[in-house]
Amino acid sequence: MMLEGSALLGLFVAAFVAATPVPFQSEIIFAGLLAAEPGRFWVILLVASVANVLGSLLTYGLGRGAVALPLPERFRISQTTLDRAAGWYGRWGVWSLLLSWAPLGDALTFAAGVMRTPVWLFLLLVGVAKTGRYAVLGAVVLGLFG
Repeated sequence: MMLEGSALLGLFVAAFVAATPVPFQSEIIFAGLLAAEPGRFWVILLVASVANVLGSLLTYGLGRGAVALPLPERFRISQTTLDRAAGWYGRWGVWSLLLSWAPLGDALTFAAGVMRTPVWLFLLLVGVAKTGRYAVLGAVVLGLFG
């Protein structure tokens, strides 16, 4: 079965939204598409990674103040989470962005915007982190580990 454009568009939207303060997960969609079309690993990885990095760039923009979105309270990053991310960012600096794939990741990308991390460095570190996470998940789905 050939992946339809709408399936990849759905993955793109899911991966983008998952990297913003909106509570959403894209991994199940990524894994499902990959299980359906294992020969399209690189296309699926590329779509998910690019979308997830772009979603993180939006969150970075929110932190930088470049994007002013009136988010409802339930979609905002809590002050406790922001304080925790600021602590990580203060201790580890830009290298903490290598954890941008983790549950605290949205707050870290937001903190990177607040701290005015250069965009090129942000994109490099977040791109490595997000692509690495999807690549490992893809390897697990394809049975390359274990």
